Amino acid sequence: MQPTRPPPDQARGEAAEDAHWSRPECQAWTGTLLLGTCLLYCARVSMPICTASMSQDFGWNKKEAGIVLSSFFWGYCLTQVAGGHLGDRIGGEKVILLSASAWGLITAATPLLARLGSAHLLFMTFSRILTGLLQGVYFPALTSLLSQRVRESERAFTYSAVGAGSQVGTLVTGAVGSLLLDWLGWPSVFYLSGGLTLLWACYVYRYLLSQQDLVRALDALARGLPVSRQARVPWRQLFRKPSVWAAIFSQLSSACSFFVLLSWLPTFFRETFPGSQGWAFNVVPWLAAVPASLFSGLLSDHLISQGYRTIAVRKFMQVVGLGLSSVFALCLGHTSSFCKSLFFASASIGLQTFNHSGISVNIQDLAPSCAGVLFGVANTAGALAGVVGVGLGGYLIETTGSWASLFHLVAAISSLGLCSFLLFGKAQRVDLGPAHQDL
Repeated sequence: MQPTRPPPDQARGEAAEDAHWSRPECQAWTGTLLLGTCLLYCARVSMPICTASMSQDFGWNKKEAGIVLSSFFWGYCLTQVAGGHLGDRIGGEKVILLSASAWGLITAATPLLARLGSAHLLFMTFSRILTGLLQGVYFPALTSLLSQRVRESERAFTYSAVGAGSQVGTLVTGAVGSLLLDWLGWPSVFYLSGGLTLLWACYVYRYLLSQQDLVRALDALARGLPVSRQARVPWRQLFRKPSVWAAIFSQLSSACSFFVLLSWLPTFFRETFPGSQGWAFNVVPWLAAVPASLFSGLLSDHLISQGYRTIAVRKFMQVVGLGLSSVFALCLGHTSSFCKSLFFASASIGLQTFNHSGISVNIQDLAPSCAGVLFGVANTAGALAGVVGVGLGGYLIETTGSWASLFHLVAAISSLGLCSFLLFGKAQRVDLGPAHQDL
């Protein structure tokens, strides 16, 4: 008598359960990835911090400096889907390690590249495009990794904790980078952020990854062979679901709103309150975002553990992350008090981190077997929409002469994303067979 084989879906579920990190492993990886996200943003914002000093050294005008700064995002948009697909195939941790090693090396070598010849602008533009290409794989690969290795009951907090590294990295580089800029000059900022990234990559390679797995993954990539059984992405099956489109559009809206505020808030404060201290509006909103991100993850996981439906919790997080945050953004255009404006800006930026526990985790709910590539699609759309939104915001400010128009734009974008998710968002898996219960 032959033993009874479990159904395919059950077998997949048991295999996925075995693949989950243990509690100590999850804690170690969460701390390591939080630091990795922090270093990602340290490398990303090094150029904006140093642009003024580099412009003086190389004689760049505003247009040339803008070319260097914007070139990062064009590279960043191009590798989102590829990063997610590679993460789903060979493991997100391997993609993150390889990309971090490469962008850390390029960042540390930036001062040397700038001195290679007289074509400073060309070399710096090329290095920023390459950095964007390499960093573009990070968050899709991270999404793939967490969807495969973290239990559903812990995903929201884990993703929120790791995502908080973006605010920490921005704060650290803004504070430490400014001091290094004054004391040692702009090359020291690149040396530090790039060198620390390389040290982080060495630690991950030595203590957290199996060298045999990494070599096997590299060999499989070189030969063009799939490593996992889920190498083929069911695109047609995914894009037939309204819940997938709702997730993509909501991610697009949250990314666009974030990029608009990130790009224009410093200019808003400088022009509206010329006598204010720069450190206040450059630090306080991001400082408030760190505990907000951690709290949103804890709250989300706690509500699910108490028996609330997963989709209800995800939608509640989006009501806060897109809805309530846009209310505070609107308030920015209708006050003349610096203290109130700083509070509204901090509240808006802080509450936007609730999106980590909403739409970012919802993509993992929908398609854990190909969450990386699906997040890559959504994040590509969000990055492109962010570029358009930042430009449109500048046009509105110039045309109307009012900052309120910019914040109305943020509110409109956020409201559209929220409404689509509230109407069509689900947490039912769509990457396998149709026989799954809604969560």
